[in-house]
Amino acid sequence: MRKNGRGQLDLRPILLEPRVSKHAEGSCLVRFGDTHVLCTASVDEKVPPHVYGTGAGWVTAEYGMLPRSTHERMQREAARGKQTGRTLEIQRLVGRALRAAVDLRAIGPRTVTLDCDVIQADGGTRTAAITGAYVALVQAVRSIQKRRQLAQDPVKRSVAAVSVGIVAGEVHLDLDYDEDSTAEVDMNVVATGDGALVEVQGTAEGKPFPRAELDRMLDAALAGLSRLKELQEAALRTP
Repeated sequence: MRKNGRGQLDLRPILLEPRVSKHAEGSCLVRFGDTHVLCTASVDEKVPPHVYGTGAGWVTAEYGMLPRSTHERMQREAARGKQTGRTLEIQRLVGRALRAAVDLRAIGPRTVTLDCDVIQADGGTRTAAITGAYVALVQAVRSIQKRRQLAQDPVKRSVAAVSVGIVAGEVHLDLDYDEDSTAEVDMNVVATGDGALVEVQGTAEGKPFPRAELDRMLDAALAGLSRLKELQEAALRTP
């Protein structure tokens, strides 16, 4: 048995708390066990230069870890004057994942920015960020719809993410930090609510792994993502 008494293919205790920010058009505090991420969505009536003039909108993301989200205080990236490569990689991943959920032309010439701030980290911060950011994105779109500024709903599908890996020779779903740091294989899977893959990031540590293990990990991840979809839908039904 793993922490919290869960089995190898069980998710950590998951909580998606919507509308936690007074000012943002959309927000969600997401908890994957001891990993906590605050996701907010902001709407701007403009688009970046590469989209300008096309009639389409844009969805983008920013990601950051608060100084005491880990065991020791980290210096703020703003104080260092630049973002780390890890931060840039993750926020680009979050942006790509959320763009897979929407029809950008249906959004119209506006930008939705998802800010994902890690309050506490215990593995899987990027997967938690994507899962919570989707809830915030849908709320932001609904805020535009309430102003009657959209001809159709631009959200076409849900998107969520989860980690999976090989730990001590066995497939484990939703790895915490201790498992992630010792895993023989570590993978992050982003998929739509109907099981279509958006992105798969997988790395072996020490030795390669066979195709059969890849299939087992994907099956476990997609089963977990089905459960995350249910939690997202429940959060969005919350009054």
